[in-house]
Amino acid sequence: MSNRLFQNIVNEMKEIINREIGVIDDTGYMVACSNTVKNGDQMDEVLEKIEDSHTTVVLDERTYKPIIKKNRLEYIIYVSGADSEAEKYCSLIAVSVDNIKQYYDEKFDKGTFIKNVILDNTLPGDVAVKAKELHLQIDAPRVAFLIRTYDGNDLYVYDTIQNLFPGKTKDFVFVIDDHNIVLIKEVKSVDETEEVEKIAKTIVDTIHTEALMKLYVGIGSVVGNIRQLAKSYKEAQVALEVGKVFDTENYIINYDNLGIGRLIYQLPTTLCELFLAEVFKKESIDALDEETIITIKKFFENNLNVSETSRKLFVHRNTLVYRLDKIQKLTGLDLRIFDHAIVFKVAMMVKKYLDSNPIKI
Repeated sequence: MSNRLFQNIVNEMKEIINREIGVIDDTGYMVACSNTVKNGDQMDEVLEKIEDSHTTVVLDERTYKPIIKKNRLEYIIYVSGADSEAEKYCSLIAVSVDNIKQYYDEKFDKGTFIKNVILDNTLPGDVAVKAKELHLQIDAPRVAFLIRTYDGNDLYVYDTIQNLFPGKTKDFVFVIDDHNIVLIKEVKSVDETEEVEKIAKTIVDTIHTEALMKLYVGIGSVVGNIRQLAKSYKEAQVALEVGKVFDTENYIINYDNLGIGRLIYQLPTTLCELFLAEVFKKESIDALDEETIITIKKFFENNLNVSETSRKLFVHRNTLVYRLDKIQKLTGLDLRIFDHAIVFKVAMMVKKYLDSNPIKI
C-alpha cells in the first residue's frame, strides 16, 4: 500500500482531532505522520513493546493500537495523548486504515486480478491495461491447474500448494470454493507438456504422502497470453468432469489428452440418446450381461486380438469366439471388424456419459 495514501489519511484525521497521528509498519519504520519531520524515523523501541499486544497500549504520552491479521503485525497506529479520547481516536483511525488497506490491496493485488481474469470478471479490453499497472508480463506462457478434493481439508491443501509454489510474482494460488483450488503456473514455453505433467504429479504425490487425501488435478492447455487464462481454467474444469466419467482411475487428467471423451462431453444428451438407439437397433446395450461387458473391455484392451484376449481371460479361444458371435447377434456389430469395434467403443462411452447425469460447465 502506498505511503502517500497513509499520509493523506493522517493529514485528514489531524484536521479533525487536532492531535499528532502516526503510522508505523511491521519493521518499526514511520511510514506516515502528521508531523512530517518524523517520517522515516525508526521506532524499534515501540515495536518491541507493542508487536505482541492485541489491545491499545500507552507509552510516553502516546496511545498505540496495533493492526494484526492472521497473528501477524501489519501496522501500528498512534495518537498523541494518554486519555480515553486518545484511545477512542486511535481505535477509530486503526479501523479506517485497515479498511482502506484491504480495499487497496484487493484492488491492486496481482492474485485478485488473476482470479478475476480466469472467472471472466474482468472486461477483455481491461486485462492488458491492468496487467501493465501491476507489472505482470502479458505474453508469458501460463497454465491453469484445478485441484479438487472431496475430503474437506481444503485449507491444508491450499497452504501446501502455496509452499510448493511460493513465487507470488509468477505463480498464483487461490481458493474457488470448499473443494476447488486453482494454481496458475508460469512455464518455460507453450510446448512444456512434460513439465506440466510433472507439476501435477508433484502436487498429487505431496498431498497423498503428507495428508493421505484423495486429490484430483485437471490441467488446461498452456496459453501464451494472460487474456487466455480463462480458457485454460475452463479446460481444466472440463478435464475433471470428463475424467470423472471416462477416466476414473487417474488422479491427473490433462485436457489435451481427453480424446473422444472430450467430444462426447460436448454433445447434447438428446443427440447421444439418438445415437445409441441407432447403433443398438436389435437390443439395448443394457441387454449385455456383466460377463459379456468384461469380455468386450478385455478385447479392446488387447487391440482386438482374439488369441491374446482369450489368454488374458483364461478361456479357450473358441469360447471367446462364441461370445463375440453372441454379441454380434444381439447388437448387429462384429467387434472383430475394426469399424464395428470403433462404433461399439464410442457407444459404450456415450452410455457411460449418459449414466453419469452430466452437468455442463
